[in-house]
Parts: sequence; C-alpha cells; structure tokens
Amino acid sequence: MKAEIIAVGSELLLGQIVNSNAAFLSVELAQHGIDVFYHVVVGDNEERLTDVLNQASKRSDLVILTGGLGPTKDDLTKETVAEICGKDLVYHQQSLDAITSFFEKRGQVMTENNKKQALVIEDSHVLVNHNGMAPGMVLETDQCKFVLLPGPPKEMQPMVVSELRPLLEKDNVTQEKITSRVLRFFGIGESKLAAMIDDLLVNQTNPTIAPLASEGEVTLRLTVKHYDPNVSVQLLDQVEKAILSRVGEYFYGYGETTLMEVVSKQLKKHKYYIAAAESLTGGLFSSALTSISGASEIFHGSIISYATKVKENHLGVPNKIIAENGVVSAECALEMAKAVKLKLQSDIGISFTGVAGPGTQDGKKPGEVYIGICGPNNEMAVHKLKLSGNREAIRQRTINYGCFYLLNELKRWNIE
Repeated sequence: MKAEIIAVGSELLLGQIVNSNAAFLSVELAQHGIDVFYHVVVGDNEERLTDVLNQASKRSDLVILTGGLGPTKDDLTKETVAEICGKDLVYHQQSLDAITSFFEKRGQVMTENNKKQALVIEDSHVLVNHNGMAPGMVLETDQCKFVLLPGPPKEMQPMVVSELRPLLEKDNVTQEKITSRVLRFFGIGESKLAAMIDDLLVNQTNPTIAPLASEGEVTLRLTVKHYDPNVSVQLLDQVEKAILSRVGEYFYGYGETTLMEVVSKQLKKHKYYIAAAESLTGGLFSSALTSISGASEIFHGSIISYATKVKENHLGVPNKIIAENGVVSAECALEMAKAVKLKLQSDIGISFTGVAGPGTQDGKKPGEVYIGICGPNNEMAVHKLKLSGNREAIRQRTINYGCFYLLNELKRWNIE
C-alpha cells in the first residue's frame, strides 16, 4: 500500500506552525507496513487543494489529510474531498450532540458555524473526536482511500491511536511490517562512511540502508520489511554486523541517543567518577553531563580554568610547560587532566584547552584544540583537533569529540 500525507493550512506554508503531524503519521503507518511516498502541504485554497487531491488519488492507495475540519470558511477539506468524490455532507448526530453539550455545559451560546464541524461525508466511516469537536472520517473510493483528520496534534494523535489504528490493523493483518534501526557514528564524514560501505549500499535490497549526516556525526537507518518480526531482527542484525566490520570504530550507539548519554551510561555501569578541567569550553561539558539524570553517581565536579593564572594556581600546571608550550598545547592538556582528577578525587580526569576564536592565541589559530584524558590507573592520552566553524560550533564539537575519545579510551582500558 502506497500512502500520501497532505497537510492543509496556510499557516504551515507561512512557517507559523511546524508540520509535526506528518512525522507522527509516517511513523504510525510504517508500523503497519504502509509505505509513505509523499508529504504535501497545501494552503486553504479550494482550487489548489483540488489539484493536490486529484494527483494524490492517482498515485497513492491511501491519502491522509490533516487540518481544515474546523468551523470557519477557510476550513474546506471535507467539502473539497466530498466534491471530488461526488458525495454530500451530512450531519453526524453523535458529533453534533457532543458539540451542543460542550457549549451548554459552559453556559455559552453555540454559533451556527460550529454545527459545520459535525458535518461528515456521506457513506464515510466516522472517527470520533474525544479531544475536540470535529470528527475524522474514512472514505473508500474506487481510486483510493481518503482519511480526514483534525489538524491540532492534541486531537489528531489520540484519534489515530484509538480510532484509526484498529482499522489499519484490520486491513493489514497479513501485510509485511516495516522495522527500522538507527546506527550512530562519530568522527567520520558521510562521504567517507558511504565509501567504506559502498558495496553494501549498491547491493541493498531488504534491509535498505540510508545514510544521513547531522551536526558532526552520521547516522545509518536500516529498514526491513517482513511478515515475521523475528526474521526482521535477524536481517537487521546481519546488515549491522557487515557495516560494523567496516566502520565499527566510529560507532557509538543506537536510535536517538547522544554521545553524552552513552558516556554517562558507561561510567555508571563501571562505577567511575569523572572530573573536568575546562578552558575554551567554559563549563559546557559539565553542563551537558549534569543535564542527564543520575549525574551525581559519576561526576565529582569541574574547574573552569579559563584564565592562565587559574591553570597555574588552581590546577598546578607548571609555569615551565606554559612558558615553553603555551596553554593551547598537548602538554598543558595532559597536566590539566591529571591535576583535576587528583584535586577532585575522581577516577578519570578530562581536560579541554584550545582556541575558539575569532582571534588567535599564542600563535594558534581558531579551531586548534587539545583534549587530555587521565584514566583510573593514570593512563594518559591526548588528542589534537583542527576544527572549523564559528566560536560556538567549535566549542560544541570539542565536547562531542571529548565524549567520543573518552568512550574509545574506556574500551582501550578494557573496561567494557
């Protein structure tokens, strides 16, 4: 079954409202094995909506519309669908009674246009609105099936769950289900990752592999269709294994997880405390870590050593190291990591020093960053970065790289 989602409302085209309904419906339909091939947004205009519906009914088996079921004149979704299908609009008594009762209970006079919300397309299956006034409806035609849903998410989503979902399950009992798994990678660009798994991408069938680049990382969405959920898992496992055999060193997690969440989970698992010495990041690492529930189990604190004097007086970085190498150096980063671990009595110390920009420091250009790590047994590691972007981008990327390097060091220490 091929599906199309049409969002109706000029406010969507003006950017006043984000079309979250389409994302919700796409996830819902995927769970029922229904492929969504098109997302369309059209304004409150009968002529344009008619054009969109005519096109959709020719290329899709299931056309779902959201919005345009309200009481005003520019709410014209069901009127337009009825016109295309040669159907009349009739009052749905249950909905009309509910609307009337709503106003009576509040002692308000119901204006005539509110009755418009109780109109439904004749011969349609009515979807009761338990969270608003306008009912939804499902209309079968020779060309396709139309589903009309209210626009407000607080009305649309419950209606889908309680009213539409049972119909979809009934219609798709024996149909293949769509299952997805998202793999997350850091420290590798989309083009390089794609090149390393090029043959897997070229020969993909079922499951399919879809790369997606985001800020500083890459995700691969694996999608499989099968009747048997157990077989789906096996197929996804096989493809994941093949991918990780090529690029496993960059892999860090699944789904919507973040690098910091994975770091937090690993530190909790092994009962290790960490402390941070932050220069250019100015507390961003500590803030991100403590935003995750349970941070008190793994985090002792931080020293924001932004000024050189703080590095010397509070972290004890030797003046000789600063004089010979500067504060933006591998040597300084290592001393900072070692010192903060000792001073805050933690198992692990991590440090961040570098130039965020826009100017240079000690002859170092913006984007030159050093991350130091001191492990449970005083294992020492330092990583140099050459980052691009504006000041805030450099600072955020530094934190992400710090998390990634920390996870790699944990593996190297055979903690996992």
